[in-house]
Amino acid sequence: MLMSAQSPSRPQSWRIVEGSVLGETGCAIGEVAIADGRIVDAAGRAAMCLDASGLLVLPGIIDIHGDAFERQIMPRPNVGFSLETALADTDRQLVSNGITTAYHGVTWSWEPGLRGAENARALLDRLEEMGPRLAADTRYHLRHEIFNLAGEAEILEWIEAGRIGCLAFNDHMEGTFKARHRPEKVGKMIERSGLAREDFLSLVEAVYARRDEVAASVERLARAGLRAGIPTLSHDDMTPEMRQWFRGIGVGIAEFPVTEATAREAAAHGEAIVFGAPNVLRGGSHTGCPTAAEMVRLGLCSVLASDYYYPALLGAPFRLVADGVCSFETAWALVSSGPAKALGLTDRGQLTAGARADVLVVDPRGPGGLARVVATFAHGRLVYLADGGRLIGG
Repeated sequence: MLMSAQSPSRPQSWRIVEGSVLGETGCAIGEVAIADGRIVDAAGRAAMCLDASGLLVLPGIIDIHGDAFERQIMPRPNVGFSLETALADTDRQLVSNGITTAYHGVTWSWEPGLRGAENARALLDRLEEMGPRLAADTRYHLRHEIFNLAGEAEILEWIEAGRIGCLAFNDHMEGTFKARHRPEKVGKMIERSGLAREDFLSLVEAVYARRDEVAASVERLARAGLRAGIPTLSHDDMTPEMRQWFRGIGVGIAEFPVTEATAREAAAHGEAIVFGAPNVLRGGSHTGCPTAAEMVRLGLCSVLASDYYYPALLGAPFRLVADGVCSFETAWALVSSGPAKALGLTDRGQLTAGARADVLVVDPRGPGGLARVVATFAHGRLVYLADGGRLIGG
């Protein structure tokens, strides 16, 4: 049962009772009270109740980087749907999977099509318009392809205007240039761009010719992000030296470091380190990068992201516990308090009095033995419910 985040008839005061509530030292039977969008010490007498007996009560999931919404926009090459339809459907997927804060990873590349300038601008406009009506707190994670030199001036305007939630620096041009004559490597990019093959290859040549301008552009954008207080991420750092360079210009989050040595470099300086939750569920990376579960075991991962598959964020903590990698409180922090800290979100990530009431009620033994979300509260509103029989009148 999905519910509008704006329904005026829904009570704003709740008690979630008899559940196993996750605290700093583990889970214990208790209750969580909600009033006016916040977690409080006690709710009023007229509160609605939800019976969470036999279930876990957890902080809402915070997704630092998810781009699965692209499949709602273009489920097949050159088959597109309106942004409004795609974002609304994505919102339903988010809350049904327990994601209450989502940073949509929008790639603005040097290539046209799905990841081109027109789509990046349109997505920003639609998110700003639709945001108040979406159930999840949905923000714009700009994945800036660093060879997109033409976009720098406009991105600087977005940063200064406070329009983006975080800024990541991506470089897929080097790999594209090296593989430009291998159809099995660039075929999908060509389809996504909507260009003829020869036109795409000509574009790659022209963009790569400006490679000497890239580093200075990245530095200007990083400094602007630092001044504006916007979290910045370096994506796919290849070496410890690359992470050091990004640290030197103020980029403090290492997203998907490609080697263990690079992750260790970030960890040694207390930086947030992001790996993919799908990597955990699948038992490894599909691109040959470090195994996320092993990085967690070694203390080299502080945040998990949905990346390309939203359900992975709910399942990954339970998989880590089942495999003996870490405790449940440590595993759940990777999708709640860990990303909250990395992103500077001081009002969420834990079930403490005064925090924003983003709360999940989860059955750890759902269909097939997999965890499933029974109820999702976003900013104190019940936005998803899978079992109406657990509602109790005030």
